[in-house]
Amino acid sequence: MPGSPLVIDVAVPSPLRQSFDYYAPPGYDNTALSPGMRVTVPFGRAKVVGIILNVMTMSRIAPERIKPALDVLDQQPLLPADILKLLHWASSYYHYPVGEVVLSALPALLRQGGAAQAHGVTRWRLTATGLAARPESLLRAPRQAALLGLLQAQVEGLSSNQLSAGNWRPVLHKLIEKGWVEGRQTPCLTASTNRVGEADSEASLELNAHQQQAVEAVAAALGSFQAFVLDGVTGSGKTEVYLRLIERVIADGRQALVLVPEIGLTPQLVQRFQQRFQVPVAVLHSSLNDQERLCAWLMARDGSAPIVLGTRSAVFTPLKRPGIFIIDEEHDLSFKQQDGFRYHARDVAVWRAQQAQVPIVLGSATPALESLHNVQQCRYQRLVLPQRAGSAQAPSVSMRDVRHQVLEGGLSTSLLVTMQQHLDKGEQVLLFLNRRGYAPSLICHDCGWLAVCSRCDARMVFYQQQRHLLRCHHCGAQRPLTPQCPDCAGSNLRPLGQGTERVEQVLAQRFPHTGRVRIDRDSTRRKGAMQAMLDGVHDGRSQILIGTQMLAKGHHLPNVTLVGILDADQGLFGMDFRSPERMAQLIVQVTGRAGRSDKPGQVFIQTRHPDHPLLRTLLSKGYAAFAQAALDERRLAELPPYSCMALLRATAVAPAPPQAFLNQARALGLAANRQTLQLLGPVAAPMERRAGRYRAQLLVQAAHRTELQRFLSNWIPQLEGLKMGRKVRWSIDVDPMEMG
Repeated sequence: MPGSPLVIDVAVPSPLRQSFDYYAPPGYDNTALSPGMRVTVPFGRAKVVGIILNVMTMSRIAPERIKPALDVLDQQPLLPADILKLLHWASSYYHYPVGEVVLSALPALLRQGGAAQAHGVTRWRLTATGLAARPESLLRAPRQAALLGLLQAQVEGLSSNQLSAGNWRPVLHKLIEKGWVEGRQTPCLTASTNRVGEADSEASLELNAHQQQAVEAVAAALGSFQAFVLDGVTGSGKTEVYLRLIERVIADGRQALVLVPEIGLTPQLVQRFQQRFQVPVAVLHSSLNDQERLCAWLMARDGSAPIVLGTRSAVFTPLKRPGIFIIDEEHDLSFKQQDGFRYHARDVAVWRAQQAQVPIVLGSATPALESLHNVQQCRYQRLVLPQRAGSAQAPSVSMRDVRHQVLEGGLSTSLLVTMQQHLDKGEQVLLFLNRRGYAPSLICHDCGWLAVCSRCDARMVFYQQQRHLLRCHHCGAQRPLTPQCPDCAGSNLRPLGQGTERVEQVLAQRFPHTGRVRIDRDSTRRKGAMQAMLDGVHDGRSQILIGTQMLAKGHHLPNVTLVGILDADQGLFGMDFRSPERMAQLIVQVTGRAGRSDKPGQVFIQTRHPDHPLLRTLLSKGYAAFAQAALDERRLAELPPYSCMALLRATAVAPAPPQAFLNQARALGLAANRQTLQLLGPVAAPMERRAGRYRAQLLVQAAHRTELQRFLSNWIPQLEGLKMGRKVRWSIDVDPMEMG
């Protein structure tokens, strides 16, 4: 090919905040090169996979310094132009290296250079003989009978992953030998077969007036950008509004992107979507294996999956024909990445919706103060669902002062009596305590010694059920509990406070014949454990649920009529200015689990601060009144959303280097600052030592976003030139959601 070789601008996975120039591979047809294609390039001593950002005729550097790329991996762009533009914006706004941002948007197999091709999966189905067999004929083989019944209920069969999760593999071979089961190769993602009657009956449900108004308002905006805050009380039917809108989008040949905060919410939503729509649903979250993620990603990109449902990172998934974006529980902190590339999926989704000219719906019973502020500024439109769907009524809420009361594992006598009343009627009870383990502290009653983490400024949590372990929830360190106090050698070691394990133990003694389940990070670590526990709740095997905030998010538990919040005071006095907002959201979300069907619900809130203004306003006037009061306080204090922030963090194995680096950073900032910003600090982080490293931070605050971005764009390159920066690990967090 005549002329000078083309130069390609390539993003590679590197901490350097730049892309790199390469020549096109020798002998390659330059006219076939396009942004969004993957290439392998030499980078240092390694060979890495990169993404072409631009194709140029001239380079920014001297020709002799440019190396040729080694190979082109794709015949067509893997990332379309709109996603490249989104990733460029996210890299610029959050000030994170463009190569890391762009490559993080790809499934792992594609980052490793694998083919952009989804392989089919083997699904195990019953043969005609197996369909005719009766589980009762396997009385001497109960596991075979159970698997036979499971396969008879699953028309599409079970995948290898589903069989592994249930430990069905050994049993499967027995049924194969009988000729009852066979494996068939199927596409990696297929449309689900609706269960007879369920989808039709749900679709025929009549919307109430507020739901109908919400659907019509958003539907009128299809084909253009508009941001909506769907502010609906818990149980008001927000999901049904989503489904009606998705129905219209699919009918128009377009795709819907739905983001949820937690993996635990996806099984319920996936099942509901599959029952409603006979189309493939691409599911994207961190529990998928590499092949599953690749399949879902490719089908979303190619438009074969009209519905894409995922957690935070799914916001960067390519869509061939985007029609609507939906963020469920938009207030949730899980949408903010807290390390590495610190983006907020909700905010990224809003920017993407604007570029794609599609409407976005931010749904929550407790909208974030930022979203409500955008409503007040007429940037977003608020749609209100003030009543529960169907015949369900809002629960009655009572606050109980537990000062001077003797508590049994954190439960007051009146709460235990109320629990018994609900259980006697065959109803279910949910107890909420946002602390895992048996007790948050272990103390020596003789000398006052406390079990603390050797690597963090934190107490160790005592676990009784796991062989008497002490574990740090901040760094993961754990050690066995010794029978004697390490300070005085006394044996009078006592757990202090309550965790979910301790509550579970008390309930086992108090209600020995009642099924119960504990749902927290510890009990749901195994794949499929969360869904198995929820299945036990739905079929009535578990009448008592004990859990952390995992239970507060979006679960529909129609037979739960009593919710007990064991300690409403957590978060009331936090150091983070967002603590009251989060606590209010948590209380409202938890109370919303009660009385979601035709049975009346009751909420029992235990507190030692019954006169706290947050609780008083929240319980007497509702979340909207609390949110307005909180916004008024934020405005007076010039805190977000009435200002913009970025947090510069630094860590090292000794306390001096982070402080020294941040002092130098502050000096550079003050020299460039024309009194339009504030630089506050440096100060030690609220937990100064974590995982063996000392942490400090410097806060940058500006009245306007453009001022902050202009400052950061000039300041960060200067920080990279500081020699002290090589002695610490430092990072910048734009719009931080946690100040620790």
